[in-house]
Amino acid sequence: MPAIVRGGPRASAQRPQPKPASRPRPRSGDRARPYAPAKVGAARRMGLGPGWALGVSGGLVAIGLVAALVTGDRFQHLAAKTEHSAAVRLAGIGFKLDAVHVEGATPEAAADILKASGLQRNAPILGLDLKAVRGRIEQVGWVKSARIVRLLPDSLVISVVQRDAAAVWQHDGRSWVVDGQGRPIPEADAGEFAELPLVVGVGANVAAPQILPMIRSRPRLMQRLEALVRVDDRRWDLRLKDGGLIQLPAGGEDSALIQLDQLDQKARILDLGFSRIDLRDPEMVAVRPTDVGSSPGAAQQVAGA
Repeated sequence: MPAIVRGGPRASAQRPQPKPASRPRPRSGDRARPYAPAKVGAARRMGLGPGWALGVSGGLVAIGLVAALVTGDRFQHLAAKTEHSAAVRLAGIGFKLDAVHVEGATPEAAADILKASGLQRNAPILGLDLKAVRGRIEQVGWVKSARIVRLLPDSLVISVVQRDAAAVWQHDGRSWVVDGQGRPIPEADAGEFAELPLVVGVGANVAAPQILPMIRSRPRLMQRLEALVRVDDRRWDLRLKDGGLIQLPAGGEDSALIQLDQLDQKARILDLGFSRIDLRDPEMVAVRPTDVGSSPGAAQQVAGA
């Protein structure tokens, strides 16, 4: 038996360790490899070439397209059903509608907006079709535009740009509240807007946005005004609370009202109780006193151009 000497050389010699292979340095003319997509990188790790991986990816996409064409919209229905089921499950842990906040609307408009939205409390909040809800809200006459935001887990914010009520339009025995462009707001109750100017007649709602700023800029005239009456859809008669009538021309209303301003500053004509002030002729202003008969000769020229 061979003797074993402690501290002596090992029985077997160590194998020489192979030197790590050095990477070849890229030559100046070589380009760096482009970044490999995730699927190609995974294929390389599995020992597959990049061309094979790209081919498989393209094939899967093609199979998906063919399946969609063959099945029609059943795939979309299946996805929608799956999404709805998930929304219902999440509603069970608190993702359900509990509060709706309306911003940018008056209390009257907010009530109509909530009614038109069709939203129900405790509905799965992630299952709500916000585009459809917005479409219903924008059908409300008060609403110019709307935006809806989910505040998870249980709230919605409806932010609207509201149409402002500008006048009450009366025609053919009916009354509507109209906005600044003359468009009716069907949900608004005209009886609740007695403070708004009253415009009467065919086309009065469309023509009102041009005349109303002129009237509002004249407080003395505005506080005496009962109604603006559209005559033949061409011009305006201003009916006053004391029974008087101011006749405006078919064009150049602002110039005619400036004439009225000048007369009022000089003679306080609006306080004298004339039954008619005729401004239709730019060369002359004619007035009819209230205590004079209705004959054509009763009108008097009080100012000339």
